[in-house]
Amino acid sequence: MRQARATGHGSNSVLVGDFNERVVLSTLRRFGPASKADLARRIGLTNNAAGMIVRKLEDNGLVRTVGKRYGGRGQPATVLELDPAGAYAVGVRIDRDMIEAVLVDLQGDIIERVVIDGLPEPEEAVEALAGHVRRFRRRLGPAAAGRLEGLGVATPYNLGSWLLELGLPTETLRAWDGFDLQGALQQATGLAVVIENDGSAAACGELLYGHGRGIDDFLYLFIGPALGGGVVLGGNYLRGRNANAGDLAVVPVGHSTLPSAPPPRGLQSPLMARASLAALARHLRWHGVPVRSTLDLDGTIEAAPQAFAEWVEDAAEALAGPVLTGAHILDVDHVVLAGDLSPEHLAPLAERLAAACAARVAESRRPPAILVGAVGRDAGAVGAASLPVHVSYSPMRELLTGDTPEAFMEVLA
Repeated sequence: MRQARATGHGSNSVLVGDFNERVVLSTLRRFGPASKADLARRIGLTNNAAGMIVRKLEDNGLVRTVGKRYGGRGQPATVLELDPAGAYAVGVRIDRDMIEAVLVDLQGDIIERVVIDGLPEPEEAVEALAGHVRRFRRRLGPAAAGRLEGLGVATPYNLGSWLLELGLPTETLRAWDGFDLQGALQQATGLAVVIENDGSAAACGELLYGHGRGIDDFLYLFIGPALGGGVVLGGNYLRGRNANAGDLAVVPVGHSTLPSAPPPRGLQSPLMARASLAALARHLRWHGVPVRSTLDLDGTIEAAPQAFAEWVEDAAEALAGPVLTGAHILDVDHVVLAGDLSPEHLAPLAERLAAACAARVAESRRPPAILVGAVGRDAGAVGAASLPVHVSYSPMRELLTGDTPEAFMEVLA
């Protein structure tokens, strides 16, 4: 069994190598505060074994006592939770028209957040991000900065592709293809860097801090400038052989009937050409509504409800077939729909998608429940920040069997 080495904590360094310790941390993350008896019962350990693990985690600053639970027989139970100051991470989301960076604690709460409107050249972006990491470290202070686990990046693969379908400029985006982002960020920040597909990273964020606290299996979709996707099965997010599990964006669908759609190429269009904020922005502009970027679409939608409703109808019709197919293949009962829109504006799309799936589902089958994401528009950045934490403290069986993805092993090396 491969043991992961400690990183990032100096003399108090701890990267939990024992699987049961990881399970305790994961259980507290998913179910919230619990007593030692609760943990023992959920995990299948003896009370004594659970107590020994908890003491070790408390000594390492990962778990803390939050109070007593009264009402049962005997002495009141001590209630434990993850110590938010036990570890920190930086998450960066790089998308086709923006960059977001967040500093999060062990509980996944955002301490500081910064957004860069527009996507600069790669070297300029790395320089800006290195400056934000320095500021995050100053915010934490020397002691807490020693618990900075690493930097996770969520970014679409093939940034310079499908630009015609998305109606996006080409020069800057294509400069990102082939750029060694991981190496450049590691050199500029001194942190271990994990890079993940944006959809998978956001799905990981939803797993750790959102609907994944109560649902083990779901298909995940993120409506951004394009369309991200991810898969969660058995309480773990899947990467796939090419790290593109759940990538519905390139699934071929029928051409849009919206008058704003570009002239069709070929027999079908990729799903992202219809179910994306680039498509929504294009349709709003066709209606004469100025759109500066996808970051301010919520306010723009309020001024053009009819145009928004037309896009919702077209996007839901495009999504229904791929979503049903994905749900049936994976055998999941839930689909989580998130994005760069507010929950109030994602809700109509979720409702219309649920209706479209119900109208198409095969006899003797049930359509999946469509849930609006619980983490919100920060899912990509928070999910990215969760990657180094996930490697360090989640019970990834691959860490124990030697099958850990290469990108994660670089963090542990």
